[in-house]
This record gives sequence, structure tokens and C-alpha cells, in this order.
Amino acid sequence: MSVVGQRVKRLEDRELLLGEGSFAADYTFEDQLHMRVVRSPVAHGVLLSVETTDALALDGVHAVWTGRDVAHLPPIDFRLHKIQNLPACRQHVLAQDRVRYVGDPVAVVFADDSYVAEDGADLVSPRIDVLPPILDATAPPGEFAPGVSTEPAIVEKGYGDVDAAFAAAENVFEFEFEIGRHTGVALETRGANVRYDSELGRLEFFGAAKVPHFNRLAIAEMLGLDPDRIHLFEGHVGGGFGVRGELYPEDVLCAYAALRFRRPVKWIEDRMENLVAANHSREQVYRLRAAVDRSGVIRAMENEFFTSQGAYIRTHGATVTDLSAAMLPGPYLVPSYRTRGRVRLTNKTPCGTYRAPGRYESTFARERLVDLIADRMGIDPVEMRRRNLIPARMMPYDRGIANHGTPLVYDSGDYPKLLERLLDHVGYEELQARLSARRARGELVGLGIAYFVEKSGLGPYDDVRMEIGRDGAVEIVTGVASVGQGVETVIAQICADALGVDYGSVTVTHGRTDLIARGMGAFASRVTVMTGSATAEAAAQLRSLLIETASEKLQLSAAELTISAGRVGSQGREDGPSMSVSEVVASRLDDHGGEVLSAEATFETTHMTYPYGIHLAVVRVDGETAGLDIERIVVAYDVGRAVNPTLIEGQIAGGMAQGIGGALYEEFLYTEDGQPISATFADYLWPTAKEIPDIEFIITEDAPSGTNPLGVKGAGECGINASGAAIASAVGAAIGDPGAVTRLPISPMRLHEILGRRT
Repeated sequence: MSVVGQRVKRLEDRELLLGEGSFAADYTFEDQLHMRVVRSPVAHGVLLSVETTDALALDGVHAVWTGRDVAHLPPIDFRLHKIQNLPACRQHVLAQDRVRYVGDPVAVVFADDSYVAEDGADLVSPRIDVLPPILDATAPPGEFAPGVSTEPAIVEKGYGDVDAAFAAAENVFEFEFEIGRHTGVALETRGANVRYDSELGRLEFFGAAKVPHFNRLAIAEMLGLDPDRIHLFEGHVGGGFGVRGELYPEDVLCAYAALRFRRPVKWIEDRMENLVAANHSREQVYRLRAAVDRSGVIRAMENEFFTSQGAYIRTHGATVTDLSAAMLPGPYLVPSYRTRGRVRLTNKTPCGTYRAPGRYESTFARERLVDLIADRMGIDPVEMRRRNLIPARMMPYDRGIANHGTPLVYDSGDYPKLLERLLDHVGYEELQARLSARRARGELVGLGIAYFVEKSGLGPYDDVRMEIGRDGAVEIVTGVASVGQGVETVIAQICADALGVDYGSVTVTHGRTDLIARGMGAFASRVTVMTGSATAEAAAQLRSLLIETASEKLQLSAAELTISAGRVGSQGREDGPSMSVSEVVASRLDDHGGEVLSAEATFETTHMTYPYGIHLAVVRVDGETAGLDIERIVVAYDVGRAVNPTLIEGQIAGGMAQGIGGALYEEFLYTEDGQPISATFADYLWPTAKEIPDIEFIITEDAPSGTNPLGVKGAGECGINASGAAIASAVGAAIGDPGAVTRLPISPMRLHEILGRRT
């Protein structure tokens, strides 16, 4: 039986269950220094000086650096989307002439222990000439630096004749939608541990995540090192979500300090730092127009939107704006389309990606648009979607624009079929009738749906090296990283399926730059598609070698042999001659020499895969208290081919929890002078287990991808993508005003205001 598609247990859980995981804070080295960051207390100002005398006099403080000590280091460069004037807006590891957000690093203190480092940081005094902050991304642009606008880039995409479509339109609708600022607030905060190995003459960075190979090269370039003189070692990660693992100022400072001091340096972020210094995300405003014919078919869509990028452009560049622009049309035909995304710098924490970046936002705007058009035209929201979905016969469907630097081609899909599957599963007509009856009795209950298209499997490559020893154990070395998504289990399943061995005999080694020359890491839901495909190819190579060797030893033709349950033998003959995989490996090594049997493979692609799905939410609103309960959540998702359905369901459940947070609770807010007022968990609200309902899953495999040999698509972001849109739609239905929600999150105060407008 194929192990791909089975609900096998995760291989990576044993260490975690036994409390033996190694997270960033767990690394401790002899003679280690502790680093503490001194951060700007104001949102915008000229940095006049930084007084360090008192801190340096404190017993146990080893050194204090300000911007002058690291002025020779270049700003942190981009990993993605180097466009227009973005390079002029990069962040230095310590502020040079200005501070641009509360939390901007202005100095670092190194001490013998973390408590002394914190005491020393309290004694550092920056002098800042305060300037007015820019907080509204929709306001006219200002000046980031002399000759550099706070609008450093505009992302434009489009196809078709938009002007002609609007000129001929029977109906034109125009709406504005807004998504608040929030992020992936992981249970584990960021951390860095760097030591200098004098024997090997190299820096070693422990506790890396997400993109260790990229960070290795970037740090080496910034410090003027040969890349062979620095290696990164991934640890366990207490939540990734796009936020952890990017290259931050603190990572570079730790590495530079370890190089300078020849002592290990450790930095562990506290929660307040995490809330004001780690990448934020979302915060966009959409101004959408749609040209619609009398039957409810959208003929054209035009959009201008604003991304509040924060104080600097970090490693993601304009990725979020680019993805928003590319993915806004979603699953609908939309024959003509034009969008302009304005990247705006504001005096807030810099932004990056967060799970389903640009899609959570654009899906909310698009699906709200569809709902509001349906309401204005008196069309059922489900029927409105039916009339506009791209039909299966048109797949693969080329949008004629680029996405993430690659052509946007929906590789496969049957969007109408998935919609009908969902409606059948919930008994849509009967469910709506029950909700209508409850509303007639005075309850505020409603149903909302939202359709989405995801992107996954971003290339351009992934490498795999696979080895089998004399004991038959398999080791896979890959340049990807694990942020908790089940990398080891999924890759082991794919290997076991292709090779014919027990998946439990497969060890997957990842996140170590000293073991494999290059790697793309873990982001954009890419691992199963990219590393999985490379793994299948390497396993196929080893399978051929094993069968070739067994053919000689068993004196049977290769065509007669197969590998199953770790044995090589005749197909269809359990009692026929056979050899164990370990016996075959030992025999080949005896004949040809060597310690292991190995194969290498690379999978390359210039196209992503495009999974798709639908969220359905049923909510009940308390009209007196403005309380909101989510009574039911259903997620229908076509993954192409499911390697491990349980892991997919886990991804959906985790993403949905975050989506509910962004829909109802989580938001970074600021005062008029740019002070963050969501800098503790007392003010930055989270959903608890009580607010997360049981989630119903409909995982389908109707549309395998044709862009990779496994037919798989990614699943990391499907649980969050349309959650905000579906919940907003359900709230509108519950209170009898489909257009009530045009902004996320629907916080308790905002819901109270919405209900007040009803009365």
C-alpha cells in the first residue's frame, strides 16, 4: 500500500514530546556574552547622540555599540522583489542619523549575563530631536530621506481593455475596504546564538529558521567574510508564519559581535520587543471598482490600494504588495483587470510577510466586493460566484501577469465542482432555511462564504542528497527548513513511497548549511512541491540501483522485481526469491566500494502551483453585548494530491485560528504621535481555545498539478486565506446588513459601533 496519502504519525514529535527540543533560548555556550538592544522611544526624529558612559561603567558590561561602531556595515539587503527605489529605504543594523519607529535599534549592550545587559541598556540615553510621524498610508507621501519619497515603489499589473469595459458597463460599483495591522505572534520569540570556532576558523549561528542558506550568504557579505567561514544550524521553531527566520538587525549584530569579541553571543527577544520589533504585516486599504453586466458577471475590475510598509523596507521588499496585486482576481474570470499598489513608508514597525501575505488581504477585499455586488443586484451570493468562476475546461488558465516573478498560470482546478461539494456537505438550502427561521425568532445569525486561490511551490530549485547505509537506513539531506509544518514526515513518506521502504527508516536532515551547498528554505508553501519532487527523483535513482543489483544476485530480470516493505523480490510472488534492502546495499558496496549508496537530485520549476478552496462560517451576534460566537467553520480545499491528510488538517486548523484572530481580535494600534498601544498581550488581543470552534475539513484531490511529478500543491496557507472574508460575510448576514463590514478586524468596539448604526 502506498504510504503517500496515509495518516501516518509525525516523525519529528518524539524529541518535542520528551522535552528534548532545542529552541533558540536553549543554546548556551561557555564564556557567553548576552546582548540587549536599546530601542528608540519615539516614532520619528533626528538621532543627535547616544550617551553610553553610565552603561559602560556598570560592572559586568563588556561593551556598548552605537550606530557609529557599525556604520561601516551595509544595510540589510532584500531576499525578494528588488524594485524601483526600495534600496534607498533599507534598514541599518543600528540607526544612523534618524529613528523611524518606536523600537528602532539605536544601541546594543553586551554583558556577562542577561540581567546585567538589561540593566546596562536602561542606562543608555539616546538624544532625539522629535519630528512629526507619518502614520496614514493613504495620506500624501512625505520624505523618507533627502530626495527619497515615502512612496518608494508602485506595483502595477493588468490585462484586457479596462476602460472599454467600464464604458460599456450596465452597472458600476465602487467600494473601499481596509485590513488592520497584525502579524504572526509566535509562542517562541526570536533569538540568535553565534559563536566563533577558532579551530575551524568560522562563525556558527545556532537557532536559525526558515531561510538559513540565504541568511548565511547575506551575513557573510555584510561582514566581508568568505561564505565558508559562517554556517547556520537550524533548531526547533516555536512558530514561523513568515515572521521568524528573516534576516533582522539583531542577527547581524550577534554575528558581528561574536566575530569581533571571539566569544559566543546570545540574544533572546522579550515579548514587548517582539510586538514592536518583529515584522508586522497586513494593513492595506483597497479602493475597488467593478464593471458588471445585468446578469451579475464581472466584466472588469479596477483597483488602487495602499500598503503601510512601516519604517523601512526589509528583506521581503515589495512582496506583499506584489502578491496582493497578482492574486486579487482570485478564482473569477474578470476579463479585464488593472491595479496599482502603492508601497508607503510609515513611522511604524517595518512590515514583511505573514501567512498568506497579500492573499488574506486581497481575498477579503475581493470577496466583500462580490458579496456587496450580489446584495445590490439581488443575487444570491453563491449564485453570484457560480456565474463568475473560471470553468474547469479553461485550465490551465493564464492570467497574463506575473506573480512572485513568475508567470501567473493556474495549473489546474475545478472551481465549480468544489463549490458544489461544499454546498452538498453542509446542506446549504436547508442550513439557510434554519438560519432564516432563527432570525425570524430574533436571533442574529448568519452564514458567509469566501472563495480563494492560493499560490504554492515557489522555485526555482531544491536539491536533495539521499544515502542508504549497510543497515538499510535512509538519510536525506536537503536545504529546506522546518518551522513545524511536518517536513521530516512528508519527505520521509515521499521517499518511502518511491523507494519501497518503511517511512520510519528515513531520516531527514535539514537546515544545516554545512551539509549541503545551497537551499531555498521554507516559505511560500514550497517544501512538499519542491523538496518532495526532488526526493522522489533521488529515490527513483536509488531504486533503480537496488533493483539492478538484486537482479544480478537473484538472477531475475529487473522487470520482474519490485521493492516493497524493505525487500526486493518478484512482483506478485510473496514466496519468491528476495533480498532485504540492507542486503542489496551491502552487496553493491562490497562489489563497487564505498560506505553508502547515494543519489542526488534537483527539482527546478519556473511556475508555481495554485491550490484553491472555500471557507464557510456561521456566526451568532449578541445584539446587546456585541459578543460574537462562531458556531460553525467548514473549509473545502483541493490540494492536488494529499501526502498526509492529517498534516493538511493541522495546517488548516492552525491557519484558521490565526485567521479568526485577524478577523475579530488582533490589531496593532498607535497613538497620534506614533506610540504603539498594543505592546503587551493585555492590549494585543488573541483568540483562545474557547473562541476557536471545531473545524470541518473537506480535502479533495480533484485537480492534481501538472507542474511536478507528484501532482501535489502546498497547504500551509489555506486555513487562513479566506477566514476573514467568510466571517465578515457571516456577520453582515447575521445583522441583516451585507455591507456592514468593510474593515478587519471586527473588534468588539467596532462591532458595537456597527450594531449602533443599525438602531
